[in-house]
Amino acid sequence: MQPSHDIALLLARFQFAFTVGVHIVFPAFSIGLAAYLAVLEGLWLKTRRSAYLDLYRYWIKIFSIVFGMGVVSGLVMSYEFGTNWSVFSRKAGPITGVLLSYEVMTAFFLEAGFLGVMLFGMNKVGRGLHYAATCCVSVGTLISMTWILASNSWMQTPQGYTIDAATGRFIPADWLAIIFNPSFPFRLVHMGLAAFLSVAFIVGATGAWHLLKARRAGTQASEPVRLMFSMAMWMAAFVAPLQVLAGDAHGLNTLKYQPVKIAAMEGDWESEARAPELLFGIPNMKTEHTDYAIRLPLAGSLILTHSLNGKVPGMKDFPRDQRPPSPVIFFSFRIMIALAMLMILVGFWSLWLRRRGTLFSSPGFHRVAVCMAPTGFIALLCGWVTTEVGRQPWTVYGLLRTSDSVSPIALSNMALTMTVFVVVYVIVFGSGIGILGRLLARAPQEGEHETSPSHAPNILATSTHPKVINPSSGEGA
Repeated sequence: MQPSHDIALLLARFQFAFTVGVHIVFPAFSIGLAAYLAVLEGLWLKTRRSAYLDLYRYWIKIFSIVFGMGVVSGLVMSYEFGTNWSVFSRKAGPITGVLLSYEVMTAFFLEAGFLGVMLFGMNKVGRGLHYAATCCVSVGTLISMTWILASNSWMQTPQGYTIDAATGRFIPADWLAIIFNPSFPFRLVHMGLAAFLSVAFIVGATGAWHLLKARRAGTQASEPVRLMFSMAMWMAAFVAPLQVLAGDAHGLNTLKYQPVKIAAMEGDWESEARAPELLFGIPNMKTEHTDYAIRLPLAGSLILTHSLNGKVPGMKDFPRDQRPPSPVIFFSFRIMIALAMLMILVGFWSLWLRRRGTLFSSPGFHRVAVCMAPTGFIALLCGWVTTEVGRQPWTVYGLLRTSDSVSPIALSNMALTMTVFVVVYVIVFGSGIGILGRLLARAPQEGEHETSPSHAPNILATSTHPKVINPSSGEGA
């Protein structure tokens, strides 16, 4: 029975990881794009420059589809908490359930209340009211992210609770301590910047694509195309370095509260001062050694502790059954860092071209910008893999094990639902991404704002969605 239970647990974890991995892209896209739309409309109201309104009309169509796919993909995870992770829901529900309900009562109602005005009210309400609606939707996405990250961060660094001796349930004792747990501020900033940066590279890649098309056609790209490419590159140039600084602060916080996660990320087995940084290697959980290691002397202590003499933890400091799977997060972390460095390089390259006056006439840079389109979302997913797999073997860190959180579901049922999920997701979300691709393949034109709002895609005029799990926490993954 034990092997069957272990496989069912693995499938339950994989199913949640798969659904949350698909879902998280859309809320992150919505967060960044809603803020971008608010900026575009605000600049149009201030300057009356029609190109800003052209871009607003262009990107709001994308936003409506992305938001809709976020709603649909978020529904599934709400049910998974009850079907696959019922023990976790029963024990941690008094805290995580309340935090998720706050997200519904504040963020989702705010978004749903003003979304219709934002999508279809441009010519039906005053300009000020329409801009307020756009801002409310944008603020709603940020509030949603805040509550979800409060819930997930509590699972990473729990505090403000007591445990009922009879039932093992986590009972709230101090809500301020629960919400503002030690990792929450760092993770909130890191996730927010990730959403903005991901959208910046999507917008930049779209602009670069249409600049290349115009060049091949021997024509000049429209003003909206040049404008959105310029705005995206400004965002990349300034936000990418900020993201690295935010990530460094987050790492210091993780070192303090989850040192075994840091040890697994770094592939370090022995605790030591003046530690090297492993640029590459293959951590071996059986031999407790990182094979084929390429080390940079002293850099590990300097990066992790900001001191050459700082002591770096090793996985041997912790029991075997409390160590996360180092090979997974060792590589996911390095992919994330490599992509972050690449984003910074592209941002600085854009500043150099801008200074030379060739930002819109450098096809080599435009091709690179097109290739950078998915990098923000790939880095975001790698970051969530690092933080969630690095929390293992716990759902509530140090208190509730993942193996003790899963529902008693038969292996055959878990395998069936996993197969159904994969097939349905490929069809539904593959089709949605195809629609997005076709919309983005058409360049925004001057006069885009003259299109009748009734021609906008009527995707989210109403919704019966009870809850959106925004940038998803990966609980139970």
